[in-house]
Amino acid sequence: MEAYLKNYRQSPRKVRLLADLVRGKSVVRALSELSFMPKRAACPIKKLIESAVANTEHNFGAKRGDLIVKEITVDQGATLKRWRPRAFGRASSIHKHTSNVFVRLAVAEKEIMSQETATDNKEKKVEAPKKSTEEAKKDEPKKRR
Repeated sequence: MEAYLKNYRQSPRKVRLLADLVRGKSVVRALSELSFMPKRAACPIKKLIESAVANTEHNFGAKRGDLIVKEITVDQGATLKRWRPRAFGRASSIHKHTSNVFVRLAVAEKEIMSQETATDNKEKKVEAPKKSTEEAKKDEPKKRR
């Protein structure tokens, strides 16, 4: 129910925008939203979610429609350090950031109550006896002046 994408060559800040978009949504909706996103990270995240779905279907026999994106995190990966020539013989450093993306899927919990259990719950419900106004005044804390 998990999948990893390691050392994806884009900064975590940009990838987190899409991770925040799909977190907590159903897998079907998340994949359809990622299909139409113009961001570069949309395709790799979509592929990662599909991989997690395939893992879940194969290992646990869950159906695609029942799954939700329970957790998706984007952490900083290894930074590639490069140098660029500048004026007067100097060199300045360039940091090329990478991301590590982790996805965890879960089966959506659908609470379906039959009419019989709903009526049983209504019958079991007991109301607390109401207090008279004098008793209610005794229970209230006194105001300080």
